[in-house]
Amino acid sequence: MDTRGKPAYDKRERDTKTGAQGENVVGLAVMILGLVLFLGAHTFTTQREARARAIASMGEGGYKIAYALVSAAGLALIVWGFAHYRSTDWIQVWTPPKALKHLNTLLMLPAVILVVAAYIRGRIYVTLKHPMLAGVKLWAFGHLLANGDLGGIILFGSFLAWAVFDRISLKRRADAGGPPIPVGGISNDLIAVAVGVVAYLALAFAFHPVVIGVPVMGS
Repeated sequence: MDTRGKPAYDKRERDTKTGAQGENVVGLAVMILGLVLFLGAHTFTTQREARARAIASMGEGGYKIAYALVSAAGLALIVWGFAHYRSTDWIQVWTPPKALKHLNTLLMLPAVILVVAAYIRGRIYVTLKHPMLAGVKLWAFGHLLANGDLGGIILFGSFLAWAVFDRISLKRRADAGGPPIPVGGISNDLIAVAVGVVAYLALAFAFHPVVIGVPVMGS
C-alpha cells in the first residue's frame, strides 16, 4: 500500500489503462491517416478535370506511379493502424447482437461475387453497371453492422461513404472511368459465381482467422 493507504497496484492499473488508451489513439490516428491517403487518392480520380490537369503536369506514367504509391501507402497504414488498435484493447461503442454477425457472414458471399463480376463481366455487370462498388458497399455495410467498436465504425463507415459517393459521381461522368473489359454472357456469370464462392471460402476459413485473427465460421 502507498502512504495514503490505497493499494499500490491501483496506480499501476490506471497507468496500464492510460497506456492502452494512448496506444489505441496511435493506432486509430495511423489508420485514419491511411484512410485519408487511400480513399483520398480514389476520390481524386472522380474529379476528372483535376485528374486531367495532374496527368498533363506529371505525364500519364508519373500520375499512375504517384497514384499507386499513395494508395499503397494508405493501405499499409490502414492495415498497420487497425491491427495496432485491435491489439491494444479496442474501444467498444456498442455490442452488436449475434444475429448481425451472422447477417454479415451471409452478405459477404454476394459481396465477393459482385467484386469478381466486375472483372469477369456478364449479365451481372450489365445489370448493376458497377458491381465492384455494390460489392464494396455490401462488405462495408455488413461489417459496420457486425462491429461495434470505434475503429471498426470509422473504417467500414469510411469505405461505405466513399462507395456511395463514387457511385453517385459515376452518374455524372462522361467517360467510363476505367479500361474497357470484354463483356460476355451467362457463362461469365457462372464463372464469376464459382470464383466468388472459392474466394469467399478462402477468406472465411484462411484469411480472416489467420491474418485478421477473427474466426468467421463457428463463432
